[in-house]
Amino acid sequence: MTTSRREFIAIGSIGLLANALPAQAPDTQTPNQTPGAPPAFGTAPAMGPEVSEATFKEAEKLVQVEMTEKDLEQAAGNWRISMASMYERRTGPRKVALEETLAPATQWNPSLPGTVSVMPAEDRFVRSADARAPLPNDEAAIAYAPVAQLSRWIESRAITSERLTEIYLRRLERFNPQLHCVITLVREQALAQARKADAEIAGGRYRGPLHGIPWGAKDLLDSAGIATTYGAEPFRNRVPAKNGAVAQRLEDAGAVLVAKLSLGALALNDIWFGGQTKNPWLLEEGASGSSAGPGAATAAGLVAFSIGSETEGSITSPSMRCGVTGLRPTFGRVPRTGAMTLCWSMDKLGPMTRSVEDTMLVLQAISGPDGGDLGSVPSKLAFDAGASVPGLRVGYFPAWMKEAPATDVDRAALETVKKLGMKTVEMSLPNWPYDSLNVILFAESAAAFEELTLSHGVDQLKMQVPDAWPNTFRQSRFLSAVDFVQTDRFRRKVAQEMARVFADVDLLLVPALRDEILTITNFTGHPSLTMRAGFVEVSEARSDWAPDPKHPLPKFSPPRRVPHGVTLIGRLFDEGTVAQAGLALEKAFGVAGERPPGF
Repeated sequence: MTTSRREFIAIGSIGLLANALPAQAPDTQTPNQTPGAPPAFGTAPAMGPEVSEATFKEAEKLVQVEMTEKDLEQAAGNWRISMASMYERRTGPRKVALEETLAPATQWNPSLPGTVSVMPAEDRFVRSADARAPLPNDEAAIAYAPVAQLSRWIESRAITSERLTEIYLRRLERFNPQLHCVITLVREQALAQARKADAEIAGGRYRGPLHGIPWGAKDLLDSAGIATTYGAEPFRNRVPAKNGAVAQRLEDAGAVLVAKLSLGALALNDIWFGGQTKNPWLLEEGASGSSAGPGAATAAGLVAFSIGSETEGSITSPSMRCGVTGLRPTFGRVPRTGAMTLCWSMDKLGPMTRSVEDTMLVLQAISGPDGGDLGSVPSKLAFDAGASVPGLRVGYFPAWMKEAPATDVDRAALETVKKLGMKTVEMSLPNWPYDSLNVILFAESAAAFEELTLSHGVDQLKMQVPDAWPNTFRQSRFLSAVDFVQTDRFRRKVAQEMARVFADVDLLLVPALRDEILTITNFTGHPSLTMRAGFVEVSEARSDWAPDPKHPLPKFSPPRRVPHGVTLIGRLFDEGTVAQAGLALEKAFGVAGERPPGF
């Protein structure tokens, strides 16, 4: 007999799905169903484990709500009929596998309806003029040269891509034992790509400023036929069949991939299955993460540039620690097709370099939507390396500049802004619980790695401390779906507040690791540029991990000198203005060229 609507409810996950069934003939109605009766919740057969009032009483502690005794009795008595079937997708009997490439149905759009867009109307890219600097005899000096200069030498054939690639390969082999920043060295393929680049350039087919330039990829970016491990034990033998979108765009631009660089396992901090990636400026501490390998390798002159990723600080923090320049693009500008997913509505890919202009040269090559990333959108990029900066309105938060993590370097940077003729504007933000936005990050990341967690694959990860992913993924199963939706609404409220801020300024200057702004702008999708602004002294090694009294961090006497940076936050899709201000500041600071001792 044909299944009736009410019988369908009994075997379905949710009664409203019955609307998808074709209308039934009158003679198919079950005796106890009145013709024309609508589908109803709470009519399915009981399923799942038994629960009691005590179950809900204990669960109240997890979600911080309180129910009356009557409420508890009703919830427990009805749970297996009305709610337990919601988990059938995961628990069966009709399980549905969700492919790794399947994105959520909803997408975060950082551009708010009704707000005035400042996205450039057209693409315009003006790089700095050729300084016609002679090629140094010293290979280290060549290795540390910015991409803007390396590209001029390659284009004029003062150096071949093959020779430059060999320089970086030798440095990677020599210094990786100290830094633990390389997961896979791509020697033979790199040299083949370099020879191809040289042949094309000699034949008059110059592709642009990245042609023949060696680079390194954070090892969550798929590369065809080359292991892409996510820095995590369960994936160390994973070999993708094709390039991710960014890797392919860089290959199309003629760039030469020389190494897959380390990241903290599954994009958290700086410890991976091969050890801890170290900071070239202070080998007693980690490079910070999760773009640890890109930070260390770029700082030590082992690659011309690298690609990192950021969900909530993973470009910013290692750029700060290692003293490099990291650009986190506007959410949606750079496609993430073929990159590991941690959080669909937050993940961003961006360049890590040794100069501001280099970040823009790379961004120009990797920008633009891709059909494999539903979050990527069309955008324009306007950048002029010679643009004037006097008159730019730079917002700052006075209270933040007076307290940690701000230092004298941050305060001096603000004074430099004034000296360059930019106008400083005092700003403020509401005192809201911005950390509560992490409900979204934790829920999405737990969903992205659901199978790995439920199968106990996460047990293979080296780090099993309370603040590592295994515990967070497990805890996140108990977050409230209602709170997730309310947090999503709060996210929009925060985005509206940032729209108000940027109605009055062109960019913000902030302490790079100020928790509030790091969290806010990663959730709203605003672009940021973190750059070296000076040096500070530290008397203790720094760590991304929660303090562990059993394993105290090394202390130094006398203190050690390390780089310190500031962060510029830009309007949505206005990386060009941020970079123009950054170029002026970089020149005024005069510290970008200093190298880590010993490298």
